[in-house]
Amino acid sequence: MPTDRTASTADVPIRWHWLIQWFRWYANGFVRKHFHAVRLAKSSAPLPEGDAPIIVVLNHPSWWDPMIAALLTDLFPNRPAYAPIHQRELQKYRFFRRLGFFGLDPENPRAAVRFLQIAEQICRQPRAMLWITAQGEFVDVRQRPIQLRSGVGHLAARLETGWILPLALEYSFWTEKTPEALARFGPAIALESVPDCSGKQWTERISQAVTENCDALAGDVQTRDPARFFTLLAGRTGIGGVYDAWRNLRAWVRGDRFHPGHAHPESPP
Repeated sequence: MPTDRTASTADVPIRWHWLIQWFRWYANGFVRKHFHAVRLAKSSAPLPEGDAPIIVVLNHPSWWDPMIAALLTDLFPNRPAYAPIHQRELQKYRFFRRLGFFGLDPENPRAAVRFLQIAEQICRQPRAMLWITAQGEFVDVRQRPIQLRSGVGHLAARLETGWILPLALEYSFWTEKTPEALARFGPAIALESVPDCSGKQWTERISQAVTENCDALAGDVQTRDPARFFTLLAGRTGIGGVYDAWRNLRAWVRGDRFHPGHAHPESPP
């Protein structure tokens, strides 16, 4: 079976491409079933180019975050994606390791050291991409200040080149019975642009960037305007069942076109 064997140690996951493709297909259908749409803010900053590693640092509002992140990896088709996960979850779903996840036990005092060792090895690989929910636990999107665990800052301080890419996620009900999954990428920070920055200073800098990006996404979300977003995935609309069947019949009698949604039909993205 084809694998990504650029990993240099047993601690770095060896990704199975066929399993990754299957999981993306599964995530696509699962998210489509539970969300009205997955949207990316048009105000997002340009994505980094080149071969330098990218560390995506995102807030952690929901259980859905890894699933939405899996869909967003399609925006980076030539970059192998990795992410830390609680060791307990990795033991429960062992195939996650073949998706690029590596386990950490927050109760283990050496968890931070293990994270840095594995993450640094990953970031030494060509075009590598690391996705980190650096808050370390579920946190409401409105909570301020946004506080990140220090590991991401110490990782940034250890790397000579690469990018920190802030990602904001939010989930909101607009006009349908299912919610919107909304995302925004903030301006990427080049690691080499801030030389001699300590791990603590990097953590503070990244926290500020994540906060500013989450605030910008919140401004877009509050407008409830789909025109501010690219639609990456469209889910179900309407209520379904007898109610939508009646609405469909009523539209037919009037000679109108039936739209299952409750807002005005959206223009194609």
